[in-house]
Parts: sequence; structure tokens; C-alpha cells
Amino acid sequence: MTTDALPTADRAYQHVRTRLLDGSWPGGTLLSEGVVAGELGLSRTPVREAFLRLQSEGFLRLYPKRGAQVVPIAPGEARDVLAARVLFEHAAIDALAARGPAALTAAAEELLAACEHRDPHPVEAGRHFHLTLLRAAGNPVLTSLYETLWDRQVRVSAAATATAAHAERDHAEHLALARALAVPDPAAARDLVTAHADSLLARVA
Repeated sequence: MTTDALPTADRAYQHVRTRLLDGSWPGGTLLSEGVVAGELGLSRTPVREAFLRLQSEGFLRLYPKRGAQVVPIAPGEARDVLAARVLFEHAAIDALAARGPAALTAAAEELLAACEHRDPHPVEAGRHFHLTLLRAAGNPVLTSLYETLWDRQVRVSAAATATAAHAERDHAEHLALARALAVPDPAAARDLVTAHADSLLARVA
């Protein structure tokens, strides 16, 4: 289903949610129902519904007759989210290592292909790379839980992946991780996962 074919409230929700997650509207930004409705060519009603939904998810705080404010990332949230990401990715590497060198090198090939054919949008490129790692581990429960964490990961790291320089740094770190698995050297890969998260955290801070 295309975006235009979605119900108007869903269209408004996806539009606002995307801009919250990609860092277009950072914490503290005040959003106007009228402005967003004008951008989408909709009435205010579906935008109001979208704002209410995003408030329930913790992304917005509504103010009657003023609009909605983007909720700032809480102190410590970036650290907690990225720590959770490290745990998931270490578990994926350990699962691959337990299956032997062939599993590690096969995962490395998939990751190298993801780096070579990366999405031009940095956030989507990162999503594809990291989910490729999780899926390669062969644990659908782990992958599903990681996907539920992804939106929070994106939100806390969006500002740290917003520029071309940030995107290139992430790409270089992804390549290093893929090459470590190709050796294969799971211990080095684990260290690179930790370093990648630390790099993001330093840029967010």
C-alpha cells in the first residue's frame, strides 16, 4: 500500500513519526497542527489524531491551543538504548561463532554486500546493516526484539548520523565489523560493536 493510499490519520502519523526519528524535528521543537496539515494537504483532524498517537508513544507532549512539543531525549536514554543494542549484537556474534567459521564468513559476506549496496539514507543504511547481522544469527526472537528497539535507537542517534561525515564514519565502522567477521575474528567483531556504540554515544552527547 502506498503512503497516499493510507487513511489520512495514518498518513499524518507516518509523516510526523519519520521526521521525529530522522532528527528533522529535535527535542523541544514546537509543532503546529495547522502547519503539518498544510504540508500534507489534510485537515487538522487527522494530524490531531496522529499527535495523540505519538503522545501515547512518548514522542510528543500536547499543549491545548498551542500544538505539540517534541519530547527531548531523557538524560541517560541514549546510553541505555545503545547498551541494549550492544547486548543484542554481541549475542548475535556469539551465536554465529558457536556455529563455526563458515557461519561467520557467510554473515560477513551478507554484511559486506549491505555495505556495498547501502541505502542513500544513512538511517536506513544503518537499519539494514544491523538487522542483517541479527538475522544472520538465525534467532527470530532475538531479531524481533531488536526490531522493536530500533525506533528508539534511531531517535537517540539521529542527530549523530545526520551529516555526510557522520554517515561515512558509520559506513567505515560497518565495514570494519564485516571484515572482522570475514577473518573470522568474533572477539574483534565484538570489540568493534562496542566501539561503534561508544562512537555514537559520544556524538549524541
